Amino acid sequence: MAFGFWLGVFILLSVWPSVRCSDLPKGAIETACRDRYLLVTTQLSFAGNEPRFEAVDADGVHPITKQYGSECGYMFSILPLPGHAELRASYFSCHTDNQDDELFTLRFNLIITAASGVETTYTVNATCSLPLPWSPREVSCEENYMEVSMRSDVSCLYGTTTDAWTAALATAHSSATSTWQVMFQQEGQELIPMSFSEARELGYVFHLTQGRLVFRSPYTPRSVMGSVSMVNGSLVEVVHPILFSRQRWVVMMVDWIVACSTNEGMYDGVQLVWQTPTLLSPLVSGLSGLESSKITMGVDGQLLDEPITAERGYSLDISDTTVQISIPFNAAGGYRKSFVMDNMYHEFYVVRLYYEQIFLDDCGVETRLRLHRPMNTPLLIQNLSIINQTVLEDRVFTVYLGNLSYDVDLVAVKLNGQNFTILEAKKSGLVITMVPQPDSTLHAYILRVPFEDAVVHKLYSTEGLLQFSLDINYTLVILPQEEPYYYLASVVAQFNDVFPPFFNGVCNEESITFLMGHKPFDYLWEVGVGPYLLTPNLAAKRGYIMQNDSKSLTLEVPLFSVGYTYKDINLKQFYGSFEIHSRLPKTLEVTSSLAKACLFQTTEVIVCSTEGVLTVVTDVALAIPGAEPNATFLLDSTCRPQETDDTRVLFSFGLHTCGTRVQVDHQHVTYENEINVEHTIQSATEPVKTRDTASVVTVRCVYPLSDLYKLFAYWRFDADSPGVGTILTRVPVKIFQPTFPPTTLTTTRRPLTSTATSNTGLSPGREMPGIHPRAKYVKVFNRN
Repeated sequence: MAFGFWLGVFILLSVWPSVRCSDLPKGAIETACRDRYLLVTTQLSFAGNEPRFEAVDADGVHPITKQYGSECGYMFSILPLPGHAELRASYFSCHTDNQDDELFTLRFNLIITAASGVETTYTVNATCSLPLPWSPREVSCEENYMEVSMRSDVSCLYGTTTDAWTAALATAHSSATSTWQVMFQQEGQELIPMSFSEARELGYVFHLTQGRLVFRSPYTPRSVMGSVSMVNGSLVEVVHPILFSRQRWVVMMVDWIVACSTNEGMYDGVQLVWQTPTLLSPLVSGLSGLESSKITMGVDGQLLDEPITAERGYSLDISDTTVQISIPFNAAGGYRKSFVMDNMYHEFYVVRLYYEQIFLDDCGVETRLRLHRPMNTPLLIQNLSIINQTVLEDRVFTVYLGNLSYDVDLVAVKLNGQNFTILEAKKSGLVITMVPQPDSTLHAYILRVPFEDAVVHKLYSTEGLLQFSLDINYTLVILPQEEPYYYLASVVAQFNDVFPPFFNGVCNEESITFLMGHKPFDYLWEVGVGPYLLTPNLAAKRGYIMQNDSKSLTLEVPLFSVGYTYKDINLKQFYGSFEIHSRLPKTLEVTSSLAKACLFQTTEVIVCSTEGVLTVVTDVALAIPGAEPNATFLLDSTCRPQETDDTRVLFSFGLHTCGTRVQVDHQHVTYENEINVEHTIQSATEPVKTRDTASVVTVRCVYPLSDLYKLFAYWRFDADSPGVGTILTRVPVKIFQPTFPPTTLTTTRRPLTSTATSNTGLSPGREMPGIHPRAKYVKVFNRN
């Protein structure tokens, strides 16, 4: 399978002027001396502009291009890791300083082009000593070239049959000169001698070191003198040069052959599989008794021992005919590369296989074969893993987004339509954590969102089913190009048997007490009194006694506090009721309520109802000593009490009747009437009933006013809330000042400040800023 441009394996031929720079970031360029090559790796940023290498020697600089690299022993590649590139340079590469085949000095220029077009050159120098002695014969199968080196004193013949060697010997005798020549043996082709320079033009390099003969060849199609054959189901590329020269009467011949398996491997849906012949017969054809003495595998140019390969899941299967290597998808040692197509997440998995095999022939001569081969899967549609790790008791959505490669970053989330960058999410109290996946090179993100967060959707049914839901749109980017990818997920959490708070009410002598035990989801509702939210501030303002802790809520509401309603009032008793309810905070929909009605003893009360009815029970004897309750009447003398006893009276009348006076200012509407007493005066002839204007009890109802709504030609009253009632007497009593919002019932007595009647039509001592006639229709509103 073609590896394609995804790895960017080669540098294009180009030479550019550079800006020299000696400052090298720490760890940006690293060198490592391996068995038979120098490894140069770079972590410098080069997004959009691939770096270039130049080999440096005494003759100058030599740009390492694709073709030049395959001819001179350099392999340059861009790895899937962002900003990661590497160069492998053979110890026998063209511009290496070789000292006795044991000490190798290599020099390079690394050129990085910034996005602005400015180039920076870094100098890379390394000297490597040979870590492992040379085998008599070594074959290196690089990604872009084949290289063979052998000791100059090896005496066995390699790679020729008797007929082939005889033909080559005959050609050499007939055309040999004192100058070394080369002819390439190909099946069915005539042997044609050529000079080294002619071979070099075809891409072949011959090199003589202190003690070794080196030959290097690119792969086909450049290798015009090579051939490709199928050996035990594997493609094998072979180049077979024979060197010869006449020294006096002796013809000297050197038989070279290099063969490399060119299989790229395959992906079976689970693992990458690569195979090669167990005996690479083109490499050693014509020799009997050939055996493979050792086979080792590894990745990234490093051989691995059996425990590590087993731990990673690698397998190495050796039969008489083939060697098969299997590496599971996403196993350690490989790399994943991600990209987006049509908002679908694709990737492939790459393994840079390293393979070593040692052969022994009949002469006991060792041939060591080393092979570098990248293997990759086809383009795969990758499904991310979403795991809902939410624990209901924690009341926090915990969502795991996994199976992300190293080159994928999370940059934003949209939660139920609300956008958050990662920074904004953290500032909002959301938690997004990147975590590595166990036993993997992948990573994941964990998102935590409390159920109580405003972004979470809540749905409650009257059947007690409570549902929290969160729609998530992840915004991911593929590095380094920052290509966006969007991934959707939804999570739901459900609770059964979730009901609004439940209240109990208890009647006391002068109050009502409400009790509510807290349950886990009570926070979803708020407790209200009328249209108002029950808070410590509201309770203190209205005189409620509230205690609230983690276990329960207790609310004691004294009689005559704001919020009471009253009915069935008589001189002995009346019903006072108070309602408390729970409601949904957003919609204010009442979900449960308790209106507790209690029977209270009647002493002295005044009620100003929302329907415009004033009901009052008062002790007239206390206000007017000796007064007869049966002899009382209102401003309209036809209005008499409904009930009386020895000292008290009960009046109930509409605010538009019984001579009631009304006055409106910019804040309130005030209704006022008087309870008068008839006295019988004994005259000389007969008793005379007369009104004593000094013996007066004044009753008032005050309603808050936000607007004078309408005046009609017929009587009508309409108020949003009950008014504040006041009883005024001529006898000093304890004063109780009611607090707005208005109460529904109050027992306030106030002494009159004067016994004279004002011409305003109101009680003496009362000054009002505006005077109005009696209204036939007044609509009043409560701002509170």
